[in-house]
Amino acid sequence: MATTMSWGSYLLIHVVIFSWYVFTLSANCSLKVTQGHPGAKTYGGRWKYLTFLNLVLQTVFFGLVVLIDIIHLILPSKNLRCGVPLLLVKLRDTIFTIWAFPIGTFVFLSFWSIYHYNRELVFPKFLDDIIPIWLNHAMHTVTLPLALLQMYIQPHRYGSKMRGLLGLSVLAVLYLGWVLWVHHVAGIWVYPIMERLSPMGLVIFLGVSSITVAPLYLLGEKLNHKIWKTTAVSAGPQRKKKK
Repeated sequence: MATTMSWGSYLLIHVVIFSWYVFTLSANCSLKVTQGHPGAKTYGGRWKYLTFLNLVLQTVFFGLVVLIDIIHLILPSKNLRCGVPLLLVKLRDTIFTIWAFPIGTFVFLSFWSIYHYNRELVFPKFLDDIIPIWLNHAMHTVTLPLALLQMYIQPHRYGSKMRGLLGLSVLAVLYLGWVLWVHHVAGIWVYPIMERLSPMGLVIFLGVSSITVAPLYLLGEKLNHKIWKTTAVSAGPQRKKKK
């Protein structure tokens, strides 16, 4: 069973992770667009790529976590059990459990599964000259270890499965609709694999991809329970009550 740390320790770790995501996001936005890969300049820009959306999600999440850590260091404990501090903790847990962990895990698993099967379907070789290998791993690999680290060092309160799966499903449907809209308006598919599939194959691929995120939510819930050995986890380090 994991043990909670002091809020000062949380802040130190979270500032490092938040800074890493800000740096990675900045590096992604600084990539030069070439004729061979004009993706960022086509309809939807970088916002049509799940990898980029996940980077934004993780950056916003850890920015929120840093804010919560600072508030818990500044305010006395009696002011943390209600009002804005409590709402922020609930928001933190909602974002992490329903979106940040499942989506971050999905990006890792889907990218590297397709990459090892045939990299040309998801990350063509010519991209090696555009996207440095460290940035490729920062976008597609590091997200999972950091999500697991966050789960290990800090407990998160999971809500009902129905609410969690519904929230994740809504996000999956919205992104699926966005991908189809980009193709409808601009005539381009977000990922190379979509260009090579038949209509039926495309339906199966998109369906399976959408359904796959549900088990990842359940996986996060199970891991959180296993690490913290309870279904009703606290929001952070416990402070001793005065007698």
